[in-house]
Amino acid sequence: MEHSFNAIDQFVSRYIALTPEETALYHTLFTFKTVKKKQFLLREGEICDFEAYILKGCIRVYYVDKEGKETVLLFAVEDWWVSDISSFMDRKPSNLYIETIEDCELLVIDFISKGILFESIPKFEKLFRILVQRNLGVLQQRFYASVSQTAEERYIHFVEKYPHILQRIPQHQVARYLGVSPEFLSKVRKGLSQKR
Repeated sequence: MEHSFNAIDQFVSRYIALTPEETALYHTLFTFKTVKKKQFLLREGEICDFEAYILKGCIRVYYVDKEGKETVLLFAVEDWWVSDISSFMDRKPSNLYIETIEDCELLVIDFISKGILFESIPKFEKLFRILVQRNLGVLQQRFYASVSQTAEERYIHFVEKYPHILQRIPQHQVARYLGVSPEFLSKVRKGLSQKR
């Protein structure tokens, strides 16, 4: 199982330096998990009890409004983390769904284990603070784009920022991320290909 920690060890080492003992300890607090595609890690109304580092696969985080319309907040792939931070921290029911798009391999830490992690290795608080700040930055950019850019501009930005993700996601999911209908996205893509 040790091989499954190589990627997360590299991720952690970008932010904090650990002793071999600290590394061995934090490994014991994460659980390796495989999840088939189209499975829910979290549903609306449940309390999120995990933060997951993605070793392999693609996951989407979305919510459903009162009319039953889905809006995708983000797609997460290898070397990213996924959770509902608000539900996880405050122990309150989530208003999000977290669902696998592909078969996934994850390293998962639960609420109690994360508390033990922070007590045992306080420098991990720095790492998770950076993750929260990064997540907030991504969501702020998403909000800014949704109110200030056209659908075409949002699509171009998405393609530029996440070229490696685009081939892995069904087009109707991309449309839900951009806040347009699949038909409209199809027109946008066609228009852009004609401009080239």
